[in-house]
Amino acid sequence: MVSIRYDVARNKIRDILSKSKEKNVDVLQKVVDFLYNSFDKYSWVGIYIVKGDTLVLGPWRGKEAAEHTRIPIGKGICGSAALTGKTEIIPDVNKDNRYLSCFISTKSEIVVPIKKDGKIVAEIDIDSDIQDAFTVEDKMFLEKIADMLRKHI
Repeated sequence: MVSIRYDVARNKIRDILSKSKEKNVDVLQKVVDFLYNSFDKYSWVGIYIVKGDTLVLGPWRGKEAAEHTRIPIGKGICGSAALTGKTEIIPDVNKDNRYLSCFISTKSEIVVPIKKDGKIVAEIDIDSDIQDAFTVEDKMFLEKIADMLRKHI
C-alpha cells in the first residue's frame, strides 16, 4: 500500500462517483476499497448505514469483518457520532470507554457522519493500528468525502 495526497485522493473519489453506473452499494464499495488501499494508516474502512435507530454495516474493507455489524445509535463511538452529527477522532481507543472493540490491533479511530437533507444517513468509520493516526487533515478530507457520498446513500 502507498499513501497518496488528500487532494489527489479526493479527485480520484470524485471520478469514481461521477463515472459509476453501478448500484449505490457498489459505488460505496469502490470508495471504501480506494480509501483502504490508498492510505497505509487506514487498517479498516467501513460505511455504516442508518436504519431506524441502528447503524448497519454496509461496504467495508480490512483484514477481517467487524464484530459489530449492528450498532444502536448512541452506543459506542460510531453511535455517538450518529447521535451528535459530529466527527469523532479518537487518538487512543483504549482510553475511551465508548469504544466497542472489534480488533485488538486497533489503536485509533475516526468516524465521520454522512448527512443528507440535514439528517445523518450513514457514516464513514476508519480504524488504524497506529495510535493517534488521524489528523485535522484526515478530518477535513473525510468530511469532504462524506459530503460527496451523501448522494449515493
